[in-house]
Amino acid sequence: MTSPIDPLAPFRLDGKTVLITGASSGLGARFAAVAAAVGARPILVARRAERLRELADEIPGAISIAADIADPDGARALVDEAYERCERVDVLVNNAGASEGGVNAEELPLEEYDRIVGVNQRATFHLSTLLAPKMIERRSGCIVNVASIHGLCAAAPNNQAAYVASKSALIGLTRELAVQWAKHGIRVNAIAPAYFETELTTTMFSNEKSIAWIERNTPLRRPARIDELDGAMLFLASDASSYVTGTTLVVDGGWTAR
Repeated sequence: MTSPIDPLAPFRLDGKTVLITGASSGLGARFAAVAAAVGARPILVARRAERLRELADEIPGAISIAADIADPDGARALVDEAYERCERVDVLVNNAGASEGGVNAEELPLEEYDRIVGVNQRATFHLSTLLAPKMIERRSGCIVNVASIHGLCAAAPNNQAAYVASKSALIGLTRELAVQWAKHGIRVNAIAPAYFETELTTTMFSNEKSIAWIERNTPLRRPARIDELDGAMLFLASDASSYVTGTTLVVDGGWTAR
């Protein structure tokens, strides 16, 4: 007798541990709640310890680890604690990010450029490589990098040279790690969101002209709702995308299709 088809089953994360950086607010906090809703144990990571603890109390099975992933020692300590408390990490969501806002490139201090690239790209590389050895040993693992539409197109006139450079590099890194680690059963993908309302975009969403600019440049003629990233993130983090690696999934209301 043919078994019944359950097309939703691959989207479950039952028994899996999902480590999410930048999880104290915005997209990271949202995805932690989504992961828990489909059976995962989320590890919430960010610098704000108190805020993380509050969120962890609200999400079933979640634990929090305060860490600055841009600090190499902090990243190593995070991985040690994650393995001590959970024994394994099945999914890594590199969500932590930084931006310089709207600054002309010629006025952007080199130190600020380095800081943004350090958070968005260098820290992602480091944390991924710290977690990779045990994933390689298990021949199983999944990494989802949160890039941006501005890894695919310019942000100007919302000038963000460092942000655009770092997110473009992140998409390239996603492809490279995917191909290097595919033989070990590790999948690496990226998601490229448009403008979602988070702490990083607070200034834009509190400004009517900025909102109008987003609406004007989005074929769907509106900003995104935070829940509209749930499906894409869950697809890439779960076995629903078991034959997908090295790709960047764009969630932008048509922005990059123009």
